[in-house]
Amino acid sequence: MFDMIREMLSFDFIIKALVVGILVSLCAALLGVSLVLKRYSMIGDGLSHVGFGTLAIAVSLGLAPLQVSIPLLLLAAFLLLRISESSRIKGDAAIALISSSSLAAGVVVLAMTVGMNTDVCNYLFGTILAMKNSDVYLSVSLASVILVLFALFYNKIFSVTFDEGFARATGTNAKLYNMLIAFMTALVIVVGMRIMGAMLISSLIIFPALTAMRVLKSFRQVIICSAILSVCCFFAGILISFAFDTPAGASVVLVNLVAFLVFAAIAQAGKLVVVKEVK
Repeated sequence: MFDMIREMLSFDFIIKALVVGILVSLCAALLGVSLVLKRYSMIGDGLSHVGFGTLAIAVSLGLAPLQVSIPLLLLAAFLLLRISESSRIKGDAAIALISSSSLAAGVVVLAMTVGMNTDVCNYLFGTILAMKNSDVYLSVSLASVILVLFALFYNKIFSVTFDEGFARATGTNAKLYNMLIAFMTALVIVVGMRIMGAMLISSLIIFPALTAMRVLKSFRQVIICSAILSVCCFFAGILISFAFDTPAGASVVLVNLVAFLVFAAIAQAGKLVVVKEVK
């Protein structure tokens, strides 16, 4: 195995994918805990579909994908929260409305402009060959910003996650921090979509948090565990992809699924032991 890892690390494009992917996995796991607890987990899926639409626009216009996607995704995150909070279209309905429309628009734009010259699967399901040096530099910078913001506002994020009503009562601007969480999620989506793809990037947000919650209850413990799990699963997925020539994004998702099942089994076994001790 060590020889395989050494061989894998000899390729520059894999090192680029690992650097960006590990940082994205870490950011996604940290934000995922709050999103899952606040029942906002589907916002990641919605924004990923919007991200595909923005990538399609960038490709059709011959522009840098990240430079186009970032402002448009931030705008989409703002609109999702505003629509959910201030209109008759609530929560998952607003996400479904925007995400399905963006995905359809992206497919149509690609079909009408670049046609078959672009492999749509690369945008839908990701490819580790897509990372250019400029993408790596920008991705690392954005991921670093997300980590710094999360650390600076950890207490506020914790507050609005567990009891938004109490946070408002104590003077916390809950809307501001909800928007901050949504904006950071949008950045994670646009940075990680080149590797994971529009259809799979949301799994990095949902799986680690749900997995850690199977066995842990403390917010801090879940945060730490989900971050470690996310990074380990991403590395294992890339290793499996290299060894068996499978799609990188799909391999990472399947490793996360296995981790979830293992933790779920551990949690169930723990419950059975407790029941037997009580009896």
